[in-house]
Amino acid sequence: MTTLYNQQGRAIAYISDDNGSIYLYNGKPVAWLSDDNVYAYNGRYLGWIYNDWFYDRNGRPKFFTENSTGGPARPARAARPARSARTARPARSAREARPAKPARSLTWSILPDEEYFSQ
Repeated sequence: MTTLYNQQGRAIAYISDDNGSIYLYNGKPVAWLSDDNVYAYNGRYLGWIYNDWFYDRNGRPKFFTENSTGGPARPARAARPARSARTARPARSAREARPAKPARSLTWSILPDEEYFSQ
């Protein structure tokens, strides 16, 4: 399991080890991985991963993992909350065409945490 931390170091979501799905700690499945790309279950392209940083569609870092390298300064990580039971994953819709990647920024994304997964 890989934990995704926000700009304040709070654990927001995690990647399951078995299928590359991303869940919030309340058990809700919110996204899935395809290579280094992140997609919502409705097929919407959300961003990409580089050096274990999760970038939004505008090239701004939104989440980091304990293995992230480079990027903006990382805060201290807070304790992870308890994980709730996972709910059923929705079917994966056809993937949206991935737009050209913008240059990576060192400025944190302004998207609210859960909004990253529904943008």
